[in-house]
Amino acid sequence: MLNRSRKPFLFLLCFSLLCLPARAFGFPADVANVCFSPYGGCTRLIVHEINHAQKEIRVLAYDFTSVPIGKALIRAKRRGVSVEVVMDRPGALNEYSEVPYLTRVGIPVYADSHEMMQHNKVMIIDGETVITGSFNFTKAAEYDNAENLLIIKSPELARKYLENWRLHAGHSRRMQ
Repeated sequence: MLNRSRKPFLFLLCFSLLCLPARAFGFPADVANVCFSPYGGCTRLIVHEINHAQKEIRVLAYDFTSVPIGKALIRAKRRGVSVEVVMDRPGALNEYSEVPYLTRVGIPVYADSHEMMQHNKVMIIDGETVITGSFNFTKAAEYDNAENLLIIKSPELARKYLENWRLHAGHSRRMQ
């Protein structure tokens, strides 16, 4: 147990580490937005980012039942953006999953069953924007659950997330 005289020091130390810019950890980054659910507008923020994608969107998802996010990805595909999704296998097979709608328009969706759970909630857009947090791409995440979402602008961080996306895509099976 800490004595009382050290608690303020440890608090200030931890707080100051949280306040350091991302650059101190090797990634120049700009936290463009943050939101919290329920009813935080996280789905709206994700759709906004998808709607502004120019080249590519890569998704890692544990579960994906959000109709607005699914429709935004389909619109992106139709305007020429390369879209690919890697999902946890049980989430991809969920009866409410957006997977059938995505695959119907030619968006490759891969089922990852390599790990016990592929629990990521990530989108990488145009090699510079990373969307991540506990926020699942589901209706429940927006309206029922306490979840969080960060939108980060950083080509360096996006590159790291793309490496991880490729790792999961490499051991996943494409869904039909």
